[in-house]
Amino acid sequence: MPFPYDDPVDIAELLDLDEPLELEAAELIELLDDQLTERRKQRIDEVVRHRTCTVVPVMDGIYDLGNAAAVLRSAEGLGYQRAHVIDTQPHQKTSERVTQGADKWMDVTRWENPARCIRFLHDRGYRVAATHLDADVELADVDFTRPTALVFGNEKDGISDEVYQMADVRCVIPIRGFVQSFNISVAAAMSLYEAMRQRVAKLGAQGDLSAEEQRILKAHFYIRSATRAERLIPSLLRRR
Repeated sequence: MPFPYDDPVDIAELLDLDEPLELEAAELIELLDDQLTERRKQRIDEVVRHRTCTVVPVMDGIYDLGNAAAVLRSAEGLGYQRAHVIDTQPHQKTSERVTQGADKWMDVTRWENPARCIRFLHDRGYRVAATHLDADVELADVDFTRPTALVFGNEKDGISDEVYQMADVRCVIPIRGFVQSFNISVAAAMSLYEAMRQRVAKLGAQGDLSAEEQRILKAHFYIRSATRAERLIPSLLRRR
């Protein structure tokens, strides 16, 4: 599945530097090695091993930014590296709820047009599974070992008409009680956990990045972990 980064790493673009600067991922890891604690480096290795881009969450027109933050927090904690946000709400409810750093570690792409987002995903080989209350397919019957974009609609109206029409499959979390629906952040957490559970059961692991992709992602996480990386990296290079 599409991996968001290349090697060498374009540091100038990442850190908005004035001068061009690229480094191989391995070279970047070596450069920053002394700048991180052993505990942080071990944590990065562990997280990278469990990462996947095969399943990606998509939020379609979320109104409450607190819900969006909660979805990202769940997705990051369960090992998902990429997410898409279709931002079509003219007004949004602000919230003090935070992502707990999820947006720092995930790669989040924002869209203003639902159809463009879905075409982008289709072009890259993703099957689009949209959650919908009237769907006939239960979430557990969706095969998440396949490249899948899992779409969650907004709090009031669910997924947009464009997403509904363009989705390859529509699925639902079965409800056994009297409530008509789950909160979006709860539904996303349940769905993303089910996807992870399936992948571990069928594939033996959630993470599926190649060794090269893990090395590149590790380099990016080293950059994100470094203090004032935009100053630190050029400084370290000048000292060599």
